Amino acid sequence: MIKERCKICRRLGVKLFLKGERCFGQKCEIVKRNYAPGIRTKKRNKKISGYGRELAEKQKLRRWYNLDEKQFKKYVKETLDKGSKSGNAGDLLIKRLESRLDNIVFRLGFAKSRIEARQMVNHGHFLVNGKNVDIPSYEVKKNDEIEVKETAKKKKKFQDMKELLKKYQAPEWLNLQADIMKGKVLELPSEEEANVPVETLVVFEFYSK
Repeated sequence: MIKERCKICRRLGVKLFLKGERCFGQKCEIVKRNYAPGIRTKKRNKKISGYGRELAEKQKLRRWYNLDEKQFKKYVKETLDKGSKSGNAGDLLIKRLESRLDNIVFRLGFAKSRIEARQMVNHGHFLVNGKNVDIPSYEVKKNDEIEVKETAKKKKKFQDMKELLKKYQAPEWLNLQADIMKGKVLELPSEEEANVPVETLVVFEFYSK
């Protein structure tokens, strides 16, 4: 499974942090072999069609947020409908994707990857505004508070995590209280603030045809 995730990043040409701590430093496969699987040269094929570019950008963003095609397409289509009125579709899409509970858990440093974050949410380890939420796609809003449940804090995984969180720097739009393993959404980020490695305009073009 780990090797398959590495191939995804190498195929798309961008580090998607699909494996958690293995994605950092020289452990990352794309650092050692920055070329697509099955190719014996480090030079990427620069001749790519317009459709190929759109497909690649779409796949990057979908994998970045760990979504299947059906989920991702729904987000994009709904955003296109709303964004056509506001003229700010890129920001709208990223805000919605970033508002997912599994993403917030990852951004707060409670998980090493979005894949792990989804599993942790499914296992019911978190509270949102004091209530148990185990749905990864749950949309967190401004001023919502997310915390690790007291029962989960007793687990070795979270006990080890507490020390790591003290050194972790959460994004500016989130407030992290590492000592009590609790975070608050101060604001949902713009496309620029989220710093995703994708051109959202190209993604919209892919689904607009």
